[in-house]
Amino acid sequence: MDEQKGLQSLDKLKTLGFSDNVVVHQLDVKNSASIASFADFINTKFGKLDILVNNAGVNGIIVDERNLSLHDQEVTGVQALMTKQIMLQTYETAKDCIETNYFGTKHVTEALLPFLKSSPSPWIVNLTTGVSKLENIKDEKARKMLSDVDRLTEDVLDEVVTGFLRDAKDDLLEKKGWNEPFSAYILSKTVVNAYTRVLAKKYPSFRINSVNPGFTKTDMTYYQGIYTPEEAAVGPVKLALLPDDGPTGRFFFQTEETTF
Repeated sequence: MDEQKGLQSLDKLKTLGFSDNVVVHQLDVKNSASIASFADFINTKFGKLDILVNNAGVNGIIVDERNLSLHDQEVTGVQALMTKQIMLQTYETAKDCIETNYFGTKHVTEALLPFLKSSPSPWIVNLTTGVSKLENIKDEKARKMLSDVDRLTEDVLDEVVTGFLRDAKDDLLEKKGWNEPFSAYILSKTVVNAYTRVLAKKYPSFRINSVNPGFTKTDMTYYQGIYTPEEAAVGPVKLALLPDDGPTGRFFFQTEETTF
């Protein structure tokens, strides 16, 4: 969304000799006008789209960065940080997380589908996370709805996230089994996995998969993690370059297929 950061990245790529092959365009995945502008740009500049990688995401929490660094040695684990009020999820941050991670992915994909259909080999790669497995969905009703693969539809997914936000607003998340500040993030990415399955079934000629790149050292994780961005990029790149008869509707950890 930050165009300046995009231009800075472009300048860096110029030093590597990629300037003729890289362009930058601002996109706010929560803004319908911005999405429409981006789709128009794709149409005007290229006329089609071969690969879409959905990587926009927020963690859905407020972090007290100062106290986080102060307590690095004093406390460990999410629960301890919650107790210290270092990590906090509010209804507003949960709503922003769902709107960005799920609805943002969905609305951008919908806007770009006409250009993907014009490609002889269309691919979609949805970035997700290791905590997005169905076993981490604490709300029994939501887990059951997301586990019923044969009945998965976009309407079902919308119902799940709408119900979660209603519970968040009514302060019912703990009653439903959620006891961590990342509940919106976990749910949003699990729903993205489900959306991947829905799309793959709807467009069998596409190659559509979700991938967990691993716990990566980025600004989103406050540069905590196991993998460098370069290491984490290997899986998404592999999925973006699958052969026409490659897997679709699957979930990967880096380059290896895993279970939902």
